[in-house]
Amino acid sequence: MRSLFLKILLWFGLAMVLVNVVSFVTGVIIERRSQPQRDNPVASMYGLYAETAAEIFERDGQPALVSYLERVENVSHIHAVVFNERGEEISGRAVPAGADEIAKRVAENAPFFEFHHLQHPLAARLVRSPRGALYTLVGEAPRPDFPRPPPRLGEPGSFFFGLRLLGQSLLPILLIGALFCYGLAKYLTAPVVKLRDTTQALADGNLKARVSDKLTKRRDEIGYLGRDFNMMAGRIESLVEAQQRLLRDISHELRSPLTRLNVALELVRRRARPELDKGLDRIGREAGSINEMIGQLLTLSRVESGTYRLKGVRIDLCALVKEIADDADFEARSRNRTVRITACESCTTTGVAELLRSAIENVVRNAVHHTAEGAEVSISLRSEEQEGLKQALVTVRDHGAGVPEESLERIFDPFYRVEDARDRQTGGTGLGLAIATRAVQLHGGTIKAANAPDGGLIVEIRFPLAAEKQQNPDADESSEKTVSAL
Repeated sequence: MRSLFLKILLWFGLAMVLVNVVSFVTGVIIERRSQPQRDNPVASMYGLYAETAAEIFERDGQPALVSYLERVENVSHIHAVVFNERGEEISGRAVPAGADEIAKRVAENAPFFEFHHLQHPLAARLVRSPRGALYTLVGEAPRPDFPRPPPRLGEPGSFFFGLRLLGQSLLPILLIGALFCYGLAKYLTAPVVKLRDTTQALADGNLKARVSDKLTKRRDEIGYLGRDFNMMAGRIESLVEAQQRLLRDISHELRSPLTRLNVALELVRRRARPELDKGLDRIGREAGSINEMIGQLLTLSRVESGTYRLKGVRIDLCALVKEIADDADFEARSRNRTVRITACESCTTTGVAELLRSAIENVVRNAVHHTAEGAEVSISLRSEEQEGLKQALVTVRDHGAGVPEESLERIFDPFYRVEDARDRQTGGTGLGLAIATRAVQLHGGTIKAANAPDGGLIVEIRFPLAAEKQQNPDADESSEKTVSAL
């Protein structure tokens, strides 16, 4: 049970039910214990019969007692017998079934007892005679001449009677309480749900997402939280915009002199002596590296700041991998290396085609840079299922020196280099794999590296596959155009 709404509803509801049940039972117990026996007309009648019978027996003996009990039976239709304090029947009349057991259940602190669950109800009343002796009158009634009082706690039938009374008394209260708990839970969780939706919108890259005025105008802690959230979101928006503006300005300020530097370099190259060509070529390469690094920095900034928006465009990964492999192979052959596709299953995912191409292409270029001369870089695309989720697995394997085990995770950090001297020779800037990592994560995928047993590095990229849908020629054509435009 993870929903805050359900937790509030159930806990408040349970507390209300327990309080009402305890209050009801306590009230019933107090009422039943405090109610005097004289409030029961049957008890009062039996008390009068018992006191008279005890007085007649002690004054006139057994015959007079029998005569009195017969008159009582003629008048009230109650067949009564009398027991002394030793439990002996002293009237000599026929003892009803169960009368001796009923007589044992009365005492001075509880002098009256009724038992209605026989064909003929029995009742017993204990009295003390003027001489101080205890007598118990037990009567058997052919029918209940008076309304039966509800059974006391512990008596037969008291449990079911209590349940029926509990349902009749508490059901309306519980229904009203349930409505109240539902309204309270809804009132407490509704603003939290709205705040969560706004938070998700901000996390998805909508930097203008704000909590509504209806929530911020509240004069409680939730209102304070909403206002603080808007202040935080505004601050984040201004910081991100300032960062992007700074990167754009730096890019412009750096690329402008770089452009002039290249123009000047070409002018100098035309007039320079042949022995200066080597130095001028080095200047050109370094200027190109700076220009490439600026472009990669801008791409990394856009990915991390959420400027890219995933709009669910369907992308054919197989076609994308083939285009990347063709371009990389064309560049690799100039270095006596090759790029080959070993497997390419039909896979479709959703996302930004530009980012997906950048992620896979940066990994492939990194492999081309570090694979041995005369060796090849192999690429495979397969679909597989993990934990019930269908994924596309892109594997890029080179035949280079590999990476130390302690650096396998760090190579995806910006500007991290395993060997500075070697990376300078290959022209790496330490940003390609970082861009690939951010782009893959933005699409809900994962990327990891491992050393191959026979040498070289293996990089695995996983993307969630697009959900199956009905054939839509327009959508398919749009996807192909998006990929081919790259």
